Amino acid sequence: MVSFTKLLAAGLLASSAVAAPHAHKHSHMHVTKRSSSKRGAAYNDASTVESLSTGGAISWAYDWNMVAAGTLPSGVEFVPMLWGSKMFGDWFNTIQTVLASGCSYIMGFNEPDVSAQAGMSPSDAAQSYTKYITPFSGKAKLVTPSVTNGGGNDMGLGWMRQFLDACTDCGMSVLAVHWYGQSADEFKTFVTQAQELASKYGLEETWVTEFALSSAMTAGSSAQESADFLNEVIPWLDSQSGIGRYAYFMCADGYLLEGSELSASGKAYTYLS
Repeated sequence: MVSFTKLLAAGLLASSAVAAPHAHKHSHMHVTKRSSSKRGAAYNDASTVESLSTGGAISWAYDWNMVAAGTLPSGVEFVPMLWGSKMFGDWFNTIQTVLASGCSYIMGFNEPDVSAQAGMSPSDAAQSYTKYITPFSGKAKLVTPSVTNGGGNDMGLGWMRQFLDACTDCGMSVLAVHWYGQSADEFKTFVTQAQELASKYGLEETWVTEFALSSAMTAGSSAQESADFLNEVIPWLDSQSGIGRYAYFMCADGYLLEGSELSASGKAYTYLS
């Protein structure tokens, strides 16, 4: 299930900007913003982040890239990512400029446990991390590669354990994970396991940098189900001392947005119920 949904991710990301708006009826409007230093925006187009950011609802954002691809709203910190090997060539020059602009974190590779994404073995990822990201330890806090919630030794937290064993001097502070699944209970169980792993390896905190119900992976789908899910898990994430940051998938029309306005799930992500 996870691998199937993630194989669709590249196409979903490419199509999300032009996805047709999906009409939802709202029985009432929420009036109180959730303000959280943990909450972020995962986006492709920086201009879309404005709708999420009003009232201090988010504090940070990323776009699976080393540059912001536009101007983010005031008060929203951009966090660069070294997606994978396709970005190695431009990395050193670009990241110097990005760090000089005030970024305080660097995110590692995107789903290296999935061949359709960054696709690296734990040992190869450790070598590349040491070469490209570890040199910036002390200039920024370093985030591990972000893994899926796939099972087995070579996916998800199994992959991460191997990576952490191989990358003992990499200077990392944060463990990053993604989750796609069926229920809030599944989500909480996985994120708790991730926090336990971070603690075991001496990492300060855990970030959940992509997450959603699998049923919400198609633009415009399952809006109310997603809103109900978020109304349960967002307060839980905010209550977890081991969770440093999180970003729902994703800040785009048909997902957290309906056109340029917040969708039902967007309101659940940023408002109190």
